[in-house]
Amino acid sequence: MKFSIWPHLSGKFSDLIDICSKAETSGWDGIWVADHFMPNTGDQSTTSGPTSEAWTTLAAVSALVPRVRIGTLVTGNTYRNPAVLAKMAAEVDVISNGRLVLGLGAGWQQNEHLSYGIEFSTVGGRLARLRESIQIIRSLLDEEFTSFSGKYYEIANAPLSPKPVQSHLPILVGGGGEKVTLKITAMFADEWNVWGSPEVLKQKGRILDQHCDAIDRDPLEIRRSAQALFFLSKDSVAVERAKENATDRLIAGSPDEIVEVIAQYAEAGVNELIVPNFNMGNTDKVNETYDFWMHDVIRQLS
Repeated sequence: MKFSIWPHLSGKFSDLIDICSKAETSGWDGIWVADHFMPNTGDQSTTSGPTSEAWTTLAAVSALVPRVRIGTLVTGNTYRNPAVLAKMAAEVDVISNGRLVLGLGAGWQQNEHLSYGIEFSTVGGRLARLRESIQIIRSLLDEEFTSFSGKYYEIANAPLSPKPVQSHLPILVGGGGEKVTLKITAMFADEWNVWGSPEVLKQKGRILDQHCDAIDRDPLEIRRSAQALFFLSKDSVAVERAKENATDRLIAGSPDEIVEVIAQYAEAGVNELIVPNFNMGNTDKVNETYDFWMHDVIRQLS
């Protein structure tokens, strides 16, 4: 299994590079960033808070941090024209010398759509746009010229040059919607990502397998990744206290317990576990916690 970090984009850029560089040096496999423009309030209201733009940040990270895979978790499809996004992704792949994964989702955060004048549509409308976008992006990345006429997007004889360094730049679809999102994943994606515990991954993974079977695709062709918020500690009292608030998205345990959880993720078919730093504190604490993961959890699995 691969292990990657997910640093938030609400701090200083210098701190972000410090975290990413130390993670790369210590042996982590990947760096993922979210794609948002403002803090989420859960409704239409807005609040001010630093939120760095994902793709410009990712380009800089790719230039400054070597070796590791980099990607968006995930790009909101509604935020950018798919042809423009394909152009951006190809260039970041060039900058990184072939290390990019283009993570893409339908978009969900309502307040940034409304504040920035971006059409929010319905869930069905956003998913239909996602389906068209993936087809456009895949063709632009792979073919010399692309024409596409859909309900939402239309391009005519469009080139994309330079091409990515990777001969097949991977597209990841993020989301767990069982009827549509996982069907889109089965049809078009190279990778799939969803939040949740091993049980969630096992259950939704079975649904993805069924969608693959329906179109005669080998489900093993799709690399699977997952993330949760983790509370990792050798303090048994603190762990037990944290377990009282545990959910599918919050998992608490000692190093040995987290190793057991990782084995359950592997059994569920997960190829990559992603560890967000959202609950780790300041930069020094983040670096300390990621080092703790590397020395007390990940190296147990080597």
